[in-house]
This record gives sequence, C-alpha cells and structure tokens, in this order.
Amino acid sequence: MEYRTLGRTDLEVSNICLGTMTWGEQNTEAEAHAQLDYALDHGVNFVDAAELYPIPPRAETYGLTETYIGSWLARRGNRDRVVLATKAAGPGPDWIPHIRGGHSRYDAGNLRQALEDSLRRLGTDYVDLYQLHWPERSTNFFGSLGYEVVADEAFTPFAETLQALDTLVKEGKIRHFGLSNESAWGAMGFIHAATAGGLPRPASIQNPYSLLNRSFEVGLAEVAHREDVPLLAYSPLGFGVLTGKYLDGARPPGARISRWPAYARYLGDESVAATRAYVDLARRHGLDPAHMALAYVNSRPFLASTIIGATDVDQLAVNIGSADVTLPAAVLEDIEAIHKRHPYPAP
Repeated sequence: MEYRTLGRTDLEVSNICLGTMTWGEQNTEAEAHAQLDYALDHGVNFVDAAELYPIPPRAETYGLTETYIGSWLARRGNRDRVVLATKAAGPGPDWIPHIRGGHSRYDAGNLRQALEDSLRRLGTDYVDLYQLHWPERSTNFFGSLGYEVVADEAFTPFAETLQALDTLVKEGKIRHFGLSNESAWGAMGFIHAATAGGLPRPASIQNPYSLLNRSFEVGLAEVAHREDVPLLAYSPLGFGVLTGKYLDGARPPGARISRWPAYARYLGDESVAATRAYVDLARRHGLDPAHMALAYVNSRPFLASTIIGATDVDQLAVNIGSADVTLPAAVLEDIEAIHKRHPYPAP
C-alpha cells in the first residue's frame, strides 16, 4: 500500500480510503466492523464518513455510520492507527429536513453543533479531516449540469466559515479541514480567504472522479496540483457501473442501483457505451474491470486517495487489491482513446 502526504498537512494517508456511506442501510454494524478490520489489516489507514450517512439519507438512519465507526474504535482501542475523516452537511431543506431543520449553514453555530454531534457518535475527541460536504451556495454538484445565476443569493462568506473552523482547530477538535463537491471558483475562494486572513487552508477536495467522469481534470486538477489541495476521489467505479455488473440491463439482487433505481446518473446511453468499451478493454488484457478502473484513478498525480465502498468483504478485497495494480502503457493509451470517443458520459 502506498501512502501520500495529504496536501500541506502532516497526515500520511493510504492510497486507498475506506468509504462508509452504506453502513446502517446496506450493512449492519457487524459487517461494518468486519470491513474496518479487513481494511486496517491490509494497509488502509484512512476512513471517510459523514454526518449524513448512510445514503440514501433518512431520519431513521441518520448518524448510524458514524455510530458504527465509534463502536469499532471503542472495541479495538486503535484510534491512533486511523486517519479519520467526516463531513458537515450543508443546506438542503427539500431532502434532509432532519438535519438542523434542513437549513444547516457553514457558520460557527452550525459547524460546532455538527462537529460535536459527530464526535459524540464517533466516540473520539477529534477528527483528522473535517470536510464541508457540499457548497452552501448554488453551483454544480451531485451530477447537476448547467449553471443558473441565483439573484441576491446569500451564503456564509468563506472567511467566516474559516474563522469558525479555526476556532475548532485551536480547541483541538479537528486537525485539518477539507472541501467536498466543490468547484474551482469555490476552492480558490477558500484558499484566497485562508491566505489573506491567516486561517486554516483546505487540505483536500473530495469530488467524484472515474473513467466515466473526468470533469475534475478541467480546472480543478490544476488547483489541486498548484495549491497542494489533492483530490480524494469518490465514486471511482461510478456507483459500481464500471465493474460491468449492470451491462445488458442486468440488475443484480441487492446491488445499489437495483435497490435504488433513481441513482442512475452513470447509466445513460453514453455511459453504458463507454462502460462496455472499458470493460472489454480490461478483459482483453486479462484485468478485472474494477481493478483497471480503480488503478487508473489511483495513479493520477493530483490524487491523494481513492475512496472505495463495498457491501461485503469479498468486494472490499477486490477493491483494495487495485492498489497493487500498475496499468501497462498500452492499456493507458487505449483508455485515452476511449475517453476521446466518450469524453464525459456522466456528470
């Protein structure tokens, strides 16, 4: 397992990060603990959660993911072996009314409440990386396309958010903070405000990135490289689509898209055509399609860690195994050829 320094921090994180958003919905507490044990035993030291998890968000399951991680940390007594990341939810009154009335903001009061609730569920005094889950303002994230100007839109100024985070850093409750689902404008806004005010700088940015969605490369990759704010890539398999298990209309029992068909942003006609090309390429070279897709993401120079998720340990083992895969030049050339034919099949 390779380890990389997270931005300008002193955190050394594994190239593979264990994602947890299914725990409490698709996974039991015992299954979550088994995944954590396996990941730690195989070199993964980085665990990513969120107060919103599990997904899909429901009031009945809100916070269960962090609770499961907390009970594992208590039983194993190994907090010092884990780089622990979680996230504060932004506003979203139409679909998360149970989180601070659906009007969560990145101001001092909301961030303190969100963090202290997460610390209680996690059973720890601090988190290593505290992330803003999505922008408070109107912009493109979670697969949205186009850009619409919202007149007189109000959102918490970047400097105010950073001042709130700075207080929590000085109290020892968070070590570093990161962005998530952020745009190039937003990332640079936070960086500028941090520099101007002597405030905490974003350590990372967690955005979607996969063979089906390389939009991070347009604008944000340069920010990640030049400003030392590396990518934490989520959905590196496009909700599992790049494994090939949904090709030809297949819907395996219990699989995520089989259970929630609305999560179909990687199943448009262009995405299916691109997926078939990538899966065929992997098989021609004797590669597991998941290994090829993950190994490509793992190798990107602007990346710190690839966030993988699994619903069982066997699936987790395959995904972690991608850390040992180096793609031959011929495969990389063919990936670029497919990308030219299907440049951005999914948002």
